[in-house]
Amino acid sequence: MASDVSEIIQRAVQGERLNLQEGVALLSCSDLILLGQGANAVRQQKHPDKTVTFVIDRNINYTNVCRCKCKFCAFYRDESDSDAYILSQEQLFEKIEQTLAVGGTMVLIQGGMHPQLGLDYYLDMLRSIKSRYNIHIHSFSPPEVVYMAERSGLTIAEVLRQLKDAGLDSLPGGGAEILVNRVRKAISPNKITWQQWIEVMKQAHLLGMKTTATMMFGHVETPEERVLHMLRVRDAQDETGGFTAFIPWSYQPKNTQLGGNTAGGVEYLKTLAVSRLMLDNVPNIQASWVTQGARLAQVALSFGANDFGSTMLEENVVRAAGVSNWVPMEEIIHCIKDAGYRPAQRNTHYDILRYY
Repeated sequence: MASDVSEIIQRAVQGERLNLQEGVALLSCSDLILLGQGANAVRQQKHPDKTVTFVIDRNINYTNVCRCKCKFCAFYRDESDSDAYILSQEQLFEKIEQTLAVGGTMVLIQGGMHPQLGLDYYLDMLRSIKSRYNIHIHSFSPPEVVYMAERSGLTIAEVLRQLKDAGLDSLPGGGAEILVNRVRKAISPNKITWQQWIEVMKQAHLLGMKTTATMMFGHVETPEERVLHMLRVRDAQDETGGFTAFIPWSYQPKNTQLGGNTAGGVEYLKTLAVSRLMLDNVPNIQASWVTQGARLAQVALSFGANDFGSTMLEENVVRAAGVSNWVPMEEIIHCIKDAGYRPAQRNTHYDILRYY
């Protein structure tokens, strides 16, 4: 088994594309160091300059009201709940100004599928931000876009065109969970299908907008389904080339209906390494300090990750599930340097803005 895995890894390092069965074999491998070495070799080929990047941004959740009520989510509320909210324009602007004040270049605006919010709400939000601030708007995951299309009666392509014209610059990869409908029906039966998620991303790419792709793993999916998720991202990337990064992160069970346990550090590092080995056409793999903490995110830099994510001045969704890791920018810079890399602030498109 070890010799087979070693051979698979060697072929990936040499640039050969791996298939589903080979990905499952890697994910089932117990030799964590072997996997890490292989993923690190691919990472060094793609990023030979020893730079690890991060972005200064803020994650703004404009509402916590959501009709999807996903079983893995501890953040959503009903309209009638006492702590349900929609941010006012003044609150939104204050958060953006705080982000700009510390050198932020991007806001990640996401929220629930609120029954009372139509497409005009989102278009007005974008126009109001762009008329006041010079900041990149990386916002609205595929489930939100599909919901806007359903409510407005427009196609996904037309909704995205209107959002872009109003000021949307790029899309985050949220709502992907696992891109297999069996899993989606089990954990988020009211959310979009994997085909709809991919369709939103392809349409965004065709309009010239870049996006990221995420994967929330470690709940009810099988190893085959985890790898299949990667392959579906890879297939879409072959078509459009619009994904800038892949971000795997482990399911956090506290306060959720789904419950269960979270994947441990070893499983996280294995999944990260396999992501780097499988996704030969996605340039960047991002470590997740939000779910793993700073130290394990630092170790992830030796398992295929070349990006430390964001300073994330605000994060609410993972925190609602009982995980409250907080890593200030100074510690991000220290973790990157301590791991032997050169820290650099980037923008959303991975252009370097400043070295440290």
